Amino acid sequence: MKKPYVNPVLHEERVRAITRRHFLGKATKSFGAAALTGLLTDGSFGAPTAPSEEDVFKAATHFAPKAKRIIYLHMAGSPPHHDLFDYKPLLNKRHGEVAPKDVYASRSAFVKPNAKVLGTPYKFEKVGQSGMWMSELLPNLKTVADELCVVKSLHTDQFNHAPAQLMLHTGHFLNGRPSMGSWLTYGLGSESENLPAFLVLVSGGKNPSAGGAAWGSGFLPSIHSGVQCRSEGDPILYVSDPKGVDRQTRRRTIEAINKINEQQAKEFGDPETLTRIEQYELAFRMQTSVPEVMDIRKESAETLAMYGAEPGKESFANNALLARRLSEAGVRFVQLFDWGWDVHGTRPADDLLNQLPLKCKQTDQPIAALISDLKRRGLLDETLVVWSGEFGRTVMNEARNNKGFLGRDHHPNCFTIFMAGGGVKQGAVIGETDEWGAHVVDNPIHIHDLQATILHLMGIDHKKLTYRFQGRDFRLTDVHGHVHKELFA
Repeated sequence: MKKPYVNPVLHEERVRAITRRHFLGKATKSFGAAALTGLLTDGSFGAPTAPSEEDVFKAATHFAPKAKRIIYLHMAGSPPHHDLFDYKPLLNKRHGEVAPKDVYASRSAFVKPNAKVLGTPYKFEKVGQSGMWMSELLPNLKTVADELCVVKSLHTDQFNHAPAQLMLHTGHFLNGRPSMGSWLTYGLGSESENLPAFLVLVSGGKNPSAGGAAWGSGFLPSIHSGVQCRSEGDPILYVSDPKGVDRQTRRRTIEAINKINEQQAKEFGDPETLTRIEQYELAFRMQTSVPEVMDIRKESAETLAMYGAEPGKESFANNALLARRLSEAGVRFVQLFDWGWDVHGTRPADDLLNQLPLKCKQTDQPIAALISDLKRRGLLDETLVVWSGEFGRTVMNEARNNKGFLGRDHHPNCFTIFMAGGGVKQGAVIGETDEWGAHVVDNPIHIHDLQATILHLMGIDHKKLTYRFQGRDFRLTDVHGHVHKELFA
């Protein structure tokens, strides 16, 4: 059992930095501070003896958790639910007809009035013991259908990418709020002494539209920000020693900087100064731990083939395998973003007949492999895997500029996600949309509900995980959120 990291050098200074008012505010209204106190306190100011990771995790949670860690797979741009999971024969029956007005969302990005219904060009079949519908574009995912909890009734308030991605990951459509991974690491801490608790991997050639704000710490201490890794080149930029600087010299440099920061912490009592010290120390330890865990060449040929991973290349397959390795090494929250799912149909690079099959080919095998690999290693039960976009797509063909390509515009009223492991139902379908796949008609689940439900699976009451900022208590779900226990096993 891994032990949570405790920095004995910073222990006394951190205690001094927390004023009585600051401590009472956090202790009564934020169990994140209580978790931190549990990590740092052992009854003496000498060399603290860390309790077991299991004990700390139980003490930090409000109730028995169903999951200990999360792998979040975000398909940036948003896949079309009609062509992957939410099969609607009516669309093919009415293909080419002018869509009725009631299938439109209240706001859309590009679709015009009198747009025509777009039937799916792909075949569907019922898979798994539950008989859930799945597209022919996902042949590998079909093999793990009995592990999936497919939710067809998600909805959001936002219809453009960046605000919708921020809404999904931070609970608000504007910059400046902490991301879900930051909230979780703030509340639960880290399982690993030598790795960040929150790591991010990006594929598809670009960052998501929301950029680093999708994994930022907002007003939480910056130690809780997601750390972006790369699957080729240096795993993390600026962690390696500069040319001409050996490890011993780097150690002395960090010690000198830390002494200055410690003096500042004593003088001004700013907890962010202590965060800076922790970041320097963690970066030093990461110089050896990160290259080790990020080296997928250590995997067997069978495992590499299972994921379709190729060492040294940037790909979703490599990132999916890394997600398993990082989770196995104790990273609390691993977030994968894969760009390229914004299928508007303006050109071959974003249409349903070319781009969508390409993206499915790049991700279908690795995702199925990840779920199977976690299961065979005994990790799936305690690891929650979540797959989603940021919103849904329209019933209609966008037909922007009338170029003849097939594509769907943004649609916030409904979309499909799936979850696996981590205490959710297996082989289940939750929620339903109308016959057009335009509006939720059964068991609507808002973005804030999803966030509350994910936190609950991690043993957290979303109403109690708060942080005092600018005169009020903030939380991931803001003043909203309802836990949907019907998703639980």
